[in-house]
Amino acid sequence: MSIITLKQEWYVLHTKSRFENIVYDGLEKKSKEVFLPKIWVASKRKDRKSMLHSPLFPGYVFVKTDLDPRDHLDILKTTGAVKLIGNNNGPVPVPKQDVESLKIMVAADEEVRAGSRFLKGDRVIVLEGPLAGVIGIFVHQRGQGRIMVNIDILGQNASAVVDEDNVEKLP
Repeated sequence: MSIITLKQEWYVLHTKSRFENIVYDGLEKKSKEVFLPKIWVASKRKDRKSMLHSPLFPGYVFVKTDLDPRDHLDILKTTGAVKLIGNNNGPVPVPKQDVESLKIMVAADEEVRAGSRFLKGDRVIVLEGPLAGVIGIFVHQRGQGRIMVNIDILGQNASAVVDEDNVEKLP
């Protein structure tokens, strides 16, 4: 009888919205190796300015596991956990060097930003500012935190550059 040893690898765990910290704490209590990259971002509240320690990838944490069925189930039973990210064949591991590089980036005193939250063609709405209420199509990134939104009216296009923090993706 041969014994199969499973290899510990990093996987991305999708969480419920705003449950990253709860999932992180829950997995730590279960003695799992878990990583939640966080960065400092300015608060979006109008009444006061402060810096918040927010997840770099909202809705995701990294967990190291060998995907033993009991371990996999234990991870998914964590409050706020949704699923391990993968394809039709199951969860797909993240290269160890990518996670290590991410840990170094987050630990440094340099500004770290994730890519745009929007994909070309996403329908978006402007929430704040002089263009509040505008519904359009995300066109592309225009530098530090600025995006271009396009509206199609009367067969012609009108575009505006707005602050990415003031825009939300429509379902």
